[in-house]
Amino acid sequence: MLLTTVQDNILVITLDRVAKRNAVDTALAWALDAALARLDHEPELRVGILTGGPSVFSAGTDLHEPASPATPDGGEYGLVRRVRRKPLIAAVEGLALGGGFEIVLACDLVVAAQGAQFGLPEVARGVVANCGAFFRTHEKLSPTIAMEMLLTGDRITAARARELGLVNAVVPDGGALEAAVALAARIARHSPAAIAATLRGVREARATIETDGWKATAAAAAEAAASPDRDEGIRAFFEKRAPRWHPLRKA
Repeated sequence: MLLTTVQDNILVITLDRVAKRNAVDTALAWALDAALARLDHEPELRVGILTGGPSVFSAGTDLHEPASPATPDGGEYGLVRRVRRKPLIAAVEGLALGGGFEIVLACDLVVAAQGAQFGLPEVARGVVANCGAFFRTHEKLSPTIAMEMLLTGDRITAARARELGLVNAVVPDGGALEAAVALAARIARHSPAAIAATLRGVREARATIETDGWKATAAAAAEAAASPDRDEGIRAFFEKRAPRWHPLRKA
């Protein structure tokens, strides 16, 4: 379900539910929480890398779960709201969709293979992106592109994500992890205290955005959850058919 290896002073965390496209269930969220706690608490570890392996990054929340699984320290997926003292790099091969893309948005740096794609298909399921995409896409992409992704569910390529500033490097397919390790090594040779202080300073500078963003997200998620479209969207997904949406109620 989750694999961890150490390369010098770098912790590589690999999602390992490939048959489920690395969709996150409760057990995987807790495993991620434990791995990230290890990264923060073991002094010899300097940088973390999160990958889904060679074929897919993550499809987000396992739709058999009633909601995005969360932990007390990490929030959604054991990661999305976590206060970290050490950098985390996403190494993306294949698809990073929905919550999988929101996991990428929660990382500090991103290395993507040429074939990687990023998307937020929640509206196609009758739900909303509720793990940080409302405000993090607007920061890491342009606001208009962020809105397009949120409203259409369309994907963007790794090359487009690089142009927009989300991705630090695009590499040949199969090379994302190797490139992420090289990037992590560049970080790891510097002062751990200075790196931690930098992460804290950036986090504190963004505190108001995050606080307001989570409030707005909670309100939108509650509104979407009250609609019958949520159940219809998920049912249609499992039945492999087009959803039959209900008309919007009058304001």
